[in-house]
Amino acid sequence: MVFHSKDEPKARAILTSMQHSASEDGSVDGGGQVARTDARVVKTRRRLREALIRLTLAHGYEAVTIRDLTDTAEVGYATFFRHFRDKAELLLDLLDELLAELMALLEPTLSTGDTSREGAIVFGHVRDNADLYRVLLAGQGSVELLPRASEVAMAGLQRSFRPKPDAVVPPEAAVNHLIASFVALVGWWLGTGMQQTPDRMGRAFEELILRPTRESSFEPRER
Repeated sequence: MVFHSKDEPKARAILTSMQHSASEDGSVDGGGQVARTDARVVKTRRRLREALIRLTLAHGYEAVTIRDLTDTAEVGYATFFRHFRDKAELLLDLLDELLAELMALLEPTLSTGDTSREGAIVFGHVRDNADLYRVLLAGQGSVELLPRASEVAMAGLQRSFRPKPDAVVPPEAAVNHLIASFVALVGWWLGTGMQQTPDRMGRAFEELILRPTRESSFEPRER
């Protein structure tokens, strides 16, 4: 694939010019037309996500331009800016989608305190979405992914746990440690070809990170 010159600086101008105009991917009035438009929006965003994954795995996140993304996704260059400000926002969109899916899987176990089960679920999710995790790891140096992941983790924990009033480690610091350590463990596992099973990695996550972090700073909410 041929890479084009850096085109991200054009984003602001194109976004401004397209914000208020009607488009094939924009919202319109009218029941059936709205449904058809929404379907096009979903399809376009999915294509762009898939293009980012494919190109990042092949060439690295930094090398990918918006023109590369639109060419690969087979959407118009201007169309990109109707959905995302830049490729960083597209990467954050990938993260949000992944976190929503993971938290939905974890929801039934959060209230039980079964950290071994949680660890197995988490690393089963990593196995099933290995390419997506690789892309997020590749982009974390350029985009602030950890703060977003920490926010989601804190919100999930607070549904079933509350900060310990006498905790030595502040809850925010504990969650930051949990996410940063989880990312490091995932990176190691992917880098070694996922030779360990998800269950074994889940136990490692439980013993090294999840249970100690939770016990240091949180306690179950009363039911």
